[in-house]
Amino acid sequence: MIVCHCTNISDHDIRAAIDWMRRADPRTIITPGKIYHALGKSADCGGCMPLFLDTMQAASNLDVPMQLRTLRAGATQEKADEGRSEGHRISEQISAA
Repeated sequence: MIVCHCTNISDHDIRAAIDWMRRADPRTIITPGKIYHALGKSADCGGCMPLFLDTMQAASNLDVPMQLRTLRAGATQEKADEGRSEGHRISEQISAA
């Protein structure tokens, strides 16, 4: 089935690109942009994106690699001030006014 008419990408092309990327680097995170790049094409109008994403999600080996699944947990434990110096914190600017 043709998924992207602008660039003539089929569901088979998407699955083949995902398989190729997973074999080349088992730890890679696969995105639509990487699939277009692997196929030597680029997105045009974007009308196909919902079907493109559905086709990607139906692929059996699209899962995020196990080693990368815990990265988000560390990101949510960041400091509330995001590393800003004290004078740039909003809470301190409001209380100083």
